[in-house]
Amino acid sequence: MSRAVRQQLLSMTGSLEKANKVLKDAVSRTEINEEGILQLLADCQDTAIMMGNEIEEVYGDDTDSVSRLEEYCECLYEMTLVVRHPIKRREMQKDLVNHLRQIRRAISAEVPDRLEVVFLPYKASMWDSLESVWMAADKDKDCDAYVVPIPYYDKNPDGSFKEIHYEGEEYPDYVPVTHYKEYDFTKRFPDIIFIHNPYDDCNFVTSVDPFFFTKNLKNFTNKLVYIPYFVLAEPNPDDPDERKGIEHFCTAPGVLHADQVIVQSENMRRVYIDVLTEYTAEHGFTRKYWEGRISGLGSPKMDKVLSTRKENVDIPEEWERIIEKEDGQWRKLILYNNSVTALLQHEDKMIGKMKSVFRIFKQNKEETALLWRPHPLIKATIESMRPQLWQEYKKLVEWYREEGFGIYDDTAELDRAIALCDAYYGDHSSLVQLCQEAGKPVMIQDVEIVDE
Repeated sequence: MSRAVRQQLLSMTGSLEKANKVLKDAVSRTEINEEGILQLLADCQDTAIMMGNEIEEVYGDDTDSVSRLEEYCECLYEMTLVVRHPIKRREMQKDLVNHLRQIRRAISAEVPDRLEVVFLPYKASMWDSLESVWMAADKDKDCDAYVVPIPYYDKNPDGSFKEIHYEGEEYPDYVPVTHYKEYDFTKRFPDIIFIHNPYDDCNFVTSVDPFFFTKNLKNFTNKLVYIPYFVLAEPNPDDPDERKGIEHFCTAPGVLHADQVIVQSENMRRVYIDVLTEYTAEHGFTRKYWEGRISGLGSPKMDKVLSTRKENVDIPEEWERIIEKEDGQWRKLILYNNSVTALLQHEDKMIGKMKSVFRIFKQNKEETALLWRPHPLIKATIESMRPQLWQEYKKLVEWYREEGFGIYDDTAELDRAIALCDAYYGDHSSLVQLCQEAGKPVMIQDVEIVDE
């Protein structure tokens, strides 16, 4: 139960205490308003029942708080029976005071004064964008942190939902996962919700379940925090062209609805504030408003990459077979990444480029090994937007995996791939920034250069 719900319960107890003061005055009069007193007693009982139900749904019915509330309700009922008897009704009113004291003590003792924080990742491969924040919350003795992976759908070209996906089983063993059907947002009302998908219904390829749209989540918390699942190249805030290229990230629904947005750097923060100030000016939102909501505290993705050491990662046996030479030495391992944008932009030409890359690495497999890690949304995007291109891409994936000269990595462990590789080659993507921060050489592929 969140700190907000605890405060609500204590506030409701305070309301009952105020009502009891009104009741004291009402029952002390010679001429009483019997109808008014009975209505007041009924209102108090409704409030007490509501409090008991909230506590029972989270902690069960075997609590002192619920018992005290039941005794209070019984006392309220008994008072309705003696409301016409001056001495008895005044005695009962004094009993109510005692019951309320016991209720307040029981709630204060049994409902902890702790933050409840919920993390809502949707793709396991993007969990690294929240993990370091979760680790800090999980270590805080005054915080209860829940990881609740949420379902998402692929979309048809007309925007309708296709199959549903749930990746709760794909998280690291050290991350305790709560199923989204087992966490009741209405009853628990978490103090803080963290998300990394800001698109709501504006993504043409995938969509989280509509319940988890940011415009709805705001109804179930006092603080919604958005952290991007990606890392971009560091912008120059004074360059209009660079700002233009980032605008669509800055104005996603999750950014507009969040109470706090945490971006990768102070430069990125400046860009977000500039864009949002201009974008929302006609609706009365000022620069000061966005300065209070956008923070440049850094990206958890960077925390994950920089904290992962090559010697500490688990390497699958099939990977070792490809990386190790016969003498036990390692081949140079190149991390190869192709992006959704580049594939959509160049289509068949990019397929040809990828074939050329694979031919070269196959020819040089004695000295180098390729670790191919495509963008996790390629399948859903290309299948939906370019069905024929998807068939060609799918054939290429099947060929690459059958040949066995390189590694195909579609796991959630991006940090492992970066830790193991000696260099990066491929399209512009979040991986470029992450590899640079990890001290890995980076080379961007040119689709026009193809080995024949």
